[in-house]
Amino acid sequence: MKKVFIVAETGADIPSKYVSEYGLCIVPMHVSIDGKSLKDGAFPVSEVFDSYKRTKKLPTTSATNPDEYKEMFEKIHTENPDAKILHLCYSAITTATYQNALIASEGLDYVTHIDTKEVTGGQASIVIKMAEYLKNNPDATMDEIKKEAQYWISKSCCAFFPGDLDYLRAGGRVSNAAYLGATLLGLKPFIEMIDGKLVCTKKYRGSMSKVCKKMLREYLAEHNLEPESIFLIRSEGLDKEIQRDAEEIAKEMGYTDVKWIDTGCVISTHCGPGAFGVGGFTRN
Repeated sequence: MKKVFIVAETGADIPSKYVSEYGLCIVPMHVSIDGKSLKDGAFPVSEVFDSYKRTKKLPTTSATNPDEYKEMFEKIHTENPDAKILHLCYSAITTATYQNALIASEGLDYVTHIDTKEVTGGQASIVIKMAEYLKNNPDATMDEIKKEAQYWISKSCCAFFPGDLDYLRAGGRVSNAAYLGATLLGLKPFIEMIDGKLVCTKKYRGSMSKVCKKMLREYLAEHNLEPESIFLIRSEGLDKEIQRDAEEIAKEMGYTDVKWIDTGCVISTHCGPGAFGVGGFTRN
């Protein structure tokens, strides 16, 4: 009998095969399009991009609400009264997920929350790593589980190029001046997750194909990622040639088991079509 159930948000973009394999419990985040709040994962990502093309107004995103968390927690507990719940949360700094989950679990002593300080593939990799740990260590105490989770969170790396700066500008994440400067100079901002925050750490000049290849070589060399845990991130619209080149570069550098993570509606709203990213766990 399963002793610990993992809960995460749709913004983790966890591939469905892992959700099924480990029995993960996924709660929805939300995207508002044309005044309607829709559940992330319940509609195609293309609707986000189509809406922006049509209206020039970027859809907005919102966190899982307390009622949705509470419904999930109580459902798990009702069906498995002796089990514990491990909530590996979407970065608390970026949205209200963590705070809403705390509100929902008030008085529920069987729920433990941990801020992964990651989003999309970064959060997904931590969730998958912890699911593997629980499978191999079914009798681990919650203190042991928390210690293991914090170890992998400290090793987690995740970074990406947005696919379209229009989405960052429309979403208020880049000023008009910065947008115009980057566009005129052909610059691509490189965004890294640092202590839960999205930070532009450098800028690359050139075509998306050129900068993706350059960045990937540099990132893999710098972070020395665990080969079995590397993932590449793509949003809908990423050029197939870029994807093939990325896989070849990864294999050349010793990463033979490359996994792709596709961004869902929430993440795609922020990064736009054709985004590319990389992540995993550093061995440094």
